Amino acid sequence: MAPPAFKARRWLAAAGVAAVAVALLVLAFRSLTSPAMPSGALESQQTLHAGAALVQSNYCLRCHGNGRFGPDFAQIAQRYRGDASAPAQLAERIQQGSSGRWGRRVMPRQPNIGPEEARLLAAWVLAQPDPGQP
Repeated sequence: MAPPAFKARRWLAAAGVAAVAVALLVLAFRSLTSPAMPSGALESQQTLHAGAALVQSNYCLRCHGNGRFGPDFAQIAQRYRGDASAPAQLAERIQQGSSGRWGRRVMPRQPNIGPEEARLLAAWVLAQPDPGQP
């Protein structure tokens, strides 16, 4: 006969497996019953994920993450929200650099970022919520 502590652990493990199974079933049911995402929304989600990955891989947060060297991404998005030319302008500034847009701060050029990557980064930046928004 197994000791009581072993039986309790086995019971807890079985309960944990059952809880995970129920959670997966609930998620699967929600995904089947939720309305289909329009293709444009799916593309924009993929763009945002690609932009977020580029922010991480290119160390953009070194300057834009703490507000000491460059403006936060939310501040940039707030400034250019509604400007139809902003995506192209930001993509160019990412690649070529700029100065004087945020006081005396200089955005150095990023020669390792290609035009498509710059476009994805600009789209990601412009999708950020306003400062103070969740």
